[in-house]
Amino acid sequence: MVLDFKNTHKALIELGKVLSDYLNKTDSNCKYFSILDSAISNAEIHNPWFTEENVLCSLNGVYRILSDETFLNIAKYYPNINLYYKRKNVGVVLAGNIPLVGIHDFICVLITGNNFIGKQSSKDNVLLVSLFKILCDINPDFEKVVRFEENLLKEINAVIATGSNNTSKYFEYYFGKYPNIIRKNRNSVAVLSGKESKKDLIGLTDDIMMYFGLGCRNVSKIYLPLNFHVTNLYEFIEKYNHYKLHNKYFNNYEYNRAIYLVNSVEHFDNNYLIFKEDINIASPISVVYFEYYSDVSKVKNHIENNSEKIQCVISNIDIFEKRFNFGSAQYPGFLDFSDNVDTIEFLLNI
Repeated sequence: MVLDFKNTHKALIELGKVLSDYLNKTDSNCKYFSILDSAISNAEIHNPWFTEENVLCSLNGVYRILSDETFLNIAKYYPNINLYYKRKNVGVVLAGNIPLVGIHDFICVLITGNNFIGKQSSKDNVLLVSLFKILCDINPDFEKVVRFEENLLKEINAVIATGSNNTSKYFEYYFGKYPNIIRKNRNSVAVLSGKESKKDLIGLTDDIMMYFGLGCRNVSKIYLPLNFHVTNLYEFIEKYNHYKLHNKYFNNYEYNRAIYLVNSVEHFDNNYLIFKEDINIASPISVVYFEYYSDVSKVKNHIENNSEKIQCVISNIDIFEKRFNFGSAQYPGFLDFSDNVDTIEFLLNI
């Protein structure tokens, strides 16, 4: 079977259906379920941040991408994608902050007809390999176009690298001679109007708390109208009170609380999440910053002026044109590209 656009697209959609069956337990005899069960178990053993709850959320995210209307009809958005397939070697340096954080790059490289050469994070080197194993069973030709490297990426024509502000300097040094996308630290923000429904506020707690707040799409800063008290959010965050039982998360919480108490820093605390008024955007694990506003247009200007630090904006206020609904931050569509850089367009032009 030739691994052209049609067969690549078909196999990736089939992978999405496998994940749907697994998440919904619609076919308990599916031969892939044991692979996924083992991957979830091993991922948490290897990295305690990757709890079963969080890995299932990430698998749900992958399913949503592969069943998203924009992916199912990708040729409508990129009419020449089925003509490309030049098989360039694309080196991809994967982050490891949340489970399967690099899956979108993996899909983009394959659907554009390129070869994926991945350098996985030591924190997340179980899950993607397991999905790749399923993909190869669906179509064995994927074995020819995907490989994982443990050391430096070699024989590459382009690079996509995701890391921190510090590692980006090294990426730029080593990979600057190649066509590249280099991503740095980003966080997400929410802007409340004060008119949110209960459903909206429950969704906001997911945007804050999923993956222990470790993702670039997690809300680390909330802008509040003057009449909204931040402690009103605690009743909705209660669904995450089991985080108190997670050693790594709770150690971070206790450390940050101790720092604030010793230094007499005003904050609000529900025994596992801290709210602190602060002008900064990026907050520590177990802490969410907030800031009050009287003029939402000034918030918009502030966000635009700090766009290089912000992954997405969660709000129901129309003034924010590129915004996500509450509860959807961790479930972007296929064309919701990281850092607003069109990965598909980049890959089609290397």
